[in-house]
Amino acid sequence: MSRQGKYILNKETLRYEFREVSRHRFAVTFAVIMSGFALFVLYLWLFTHVDGLELPKTTILKRRNAVWASRMEVMNTRLDSYEAILDGLEDRDDNIYRPIFGMSAIPEDYRKSGFGGFNRYAWMERLDRGSVLRRTTLRLDTLVKRAYVQSHSYDDVEGMARQAGEMALCIPAIPPLNTDPSTYRLSSPFGYRSDPINGSGKQHTGMDFACPPGNPIHVSGDGVVETVEHKGDGYGNSVMVNHGFGYRTRYAHMSTIEVEEGQKLRRGDFIGTTGRSGRVTGPHLHYEVLFGQDFVDPALYMDLSLSPKDYSTLVKDR
Repeated sequence: MSRQGKYILNKETLRYEFREVSRHRFAVTFAVIMSGFALFVLYLWLFTHVDGLELPKTTILKRRNAVWASRMEVMNTRLDSYEAILDGLEDRDDNIYRPIFGMSAIPEDYRKSGFGGFNRYAWMERLDRGSVLRRTTLRLDTLVKRAYVQSHSYDDVEGMARQAGEMALCIPAIPPLNTDPSTYRLSSPFGYRSDPINGSGKQHTGMDFACPPGNPIHVSGDGVVETVEHKGDGYGNSVMVNHGFGYRTRYAHMSTIEVEEGQKLRRGDFIGTTGRSGRVTGPHLHYEVLFGQDFVDPALYMDLSLSPKDYSTLVKDR
């Protein structure tokens, strides 16, 4: 059995002599150490649970957390003002800018959908639902998405605005005949009527201008001649002009046609003369306006009260 001890220098003999260490001394030392540890634990318990005090590290972390919480509250206050500004921009965009150019409003659920992506917010799963950090992050992402959508919407509106001048010239906005009331008579407006030949009720898809053969016909807006037809019935001799932007016009029962398919036209260009070709009871011009695939009332697009002098000014250079 090995002995426990240590070598100590004998100052008289100048030799190292082995001296045993009492086990009792080891026990005392161990007891002192454990007592010190127990007192330390007891002190911590009293410090944190009885006195209600916090550890220095905990205090430092709480202070840092309070600073960041204050910063996020300031950020949320700023986000309130940014959101109010964005609300105003979206409202004007949906109710003013886009409707001007016939563009539909952007759905609200698309504007405010935020960002998607697989596990984009996985790191927030450990946060409480009411966490300021979680709420601020989601709100900021939503505002960024809304600003992105609004930016693209303005790009679309800008593109339409650039075409506005061209579109204004393409809309069929002037009458196809001189507005001098002595040269024509509006014999049949757009709408439901009795057929002049067989008397049956049907929809009249255009406007009829009764006038002598040979009256000059002018195209009502910029466009391209889509079709030129010569028939013994129906529309008779007719011209269809595609104005773009969904608009087309037809000029029917003509006597002469002075344009050809594919020809580019400007508003007021001379395209032919009135006549009585096709299925008619008398000489007149049948004039139609189509938007998409639907017939619309031509009277909504032109002003027959325009003075003959002003009308002549519009078409004199054609």
